[in-house]
Amino acid sequence: ALMIPAALLVRRPPALEAGGVQAETAVEPQSEMSVGQAVRSPQFITLMLANFFCCATHSGPIFHTVSYAVTCGIPMLAAVSIYSVEGLAGMFGRLGFGLAGDRFGAQRVLIIGLLAQAFGVLAYAFVGEIGGFYAVAVIVGFIYAGTMPLYAVIIRENFPLRMMGTIIGGTAMAGSLGMSTGPLLGGLIYDRFGTYAPMYVGSWILGLAAMLILWTFRPFPERREEMALA
Repeated sequence: ALMIPAALLVRRPPALEAGGVQAETAVEPQSEMSVGQAVRSPQFITLMLANFFCCATHSGPIFHTVSYAVTCGIPMLAAVSIYSVEGLAGMFGRLGFGLAGDRFGAQRVLIIGLLAQAFGVLAYAFVGEIGGFYAVAVIVGFIYAGTMPLYAVIIRENFPLRMMGTIIGGTAMAGSLGMSTGPLLGGLIYDRFGTYAPMYVGSWILGLAAMLILWTFRPFPERREEMALA
C-alpha cells in the first residue's frame, strides 16, 4: 500500500536533468562498453559469483536458525525473536558498512565483511541459549545486511550508468539463486545428519569462498589508474 505511491515520488537527480546525456557520460567508467561486453566481462562474472556465495552463506542460517534454536530447547516465541534481532541489527549494518565503504573503499570493506560473515554464521553452531543466539544475531544481522549495498557501489564505480539496471539486476539474480540454495542445502544436511551443526560449517565454507572470489576482483584498467592517482 505504501511502496507504489512512494515510487511515484522518485525523481532523477537535478544534476543529471540539467546536464543531459553529455553530463552523464563525461566521466563515465568504461563509457564505450556495450551491455554484451559488460555481461561477459570477468568483473561482472566475479561480482555475480561473489554475491551468489555471499547469499548462500547467510540464507541457510536465516531460514533454519529458528528451528535450530527450538531443538536447543528455546521456546518458539523466543526463537522467532532471534530473526527479529537480526533484522533490527541489519538496519544499523547498512548504515555502518555504507559509511565505512565511503571512507575506506567499497571492495575493501566488502571483503572484510564477507570474512566476518563467514565466522559469524559459524558462531551459531557454538551457542545453545537465548542470550548467545541474540548476541550472534546482532553480529550476523549487522554484517549480512551491511554487505549487500556495497555490491551496487562497486558496480557503479566500474560500469556505465546507462546499464546499471542490467548489471545490478544480474548480480541480484545471482544473489537470489544463492538465497534459494542455502536453505535447500541446510534442509538436506539436517535430514541427512539430524543436526544443524554441519550446515553452519558449510555456510562458513561458502562465506570463505565468497570472500576469496571477491578478493580476485580487479577493476577495469581505467579505474585502476584513477585509484592509483587518487
